[in-house]
Amino acid sequence: MNYGVALYQEKITWPIWLWAFALFMAATLDLAIWAALSIEITIISGIVLLALIIYSSIASTLWVTVTKGWLIVGPAAIERAYIHNFKTLIGSELRSSRGINSDPAAYLEIRFWCKDGLRADIRDPKDKTPYWLISTNRANELIKVLDLADH
Repeated sequence: MNYGVALYQEKITWPIWLWAFALFMAATLDLAIWAALSIEITIISGIVLLALIIYSSIASTLWVTVTKGWLIVGPAAIERAYIHNFKTLIGSELRSSRGINSDPAAYLEIRFWCKDGLRADIRDPKDKTPYWLISTNRANELIKVLDLADH
């Protein structure tokens, strides 16, 4: 579906520390394989592990896009007319909102490595989803664009 021209777009990818951690874990596993088996198997497992890390990074990338009438987050899209009451969630507010204070019916598109987020309440009578909780690194900018991208 064509949602129109993007007024805002954000790509949330792995930070450097997550890449370093994943590569360290893969190297540790590969070292254990090398100690128990041959160098050929170690090279093959290293290539497979690297491919899995790259695939995981690509698969977990989150795109947040706002067009004139739509908010598109990952695979989901909602018309701008159905969302309101935007709230920036920083640090512990986001952790609380996605944990103990979360609603099981809410739509969550969050990444654990992202410290900030946005909550957007839903007012669609046909949709039982109370709100969307979205990871973002630029919550204030996203709210401004959402206010401008009114239906």
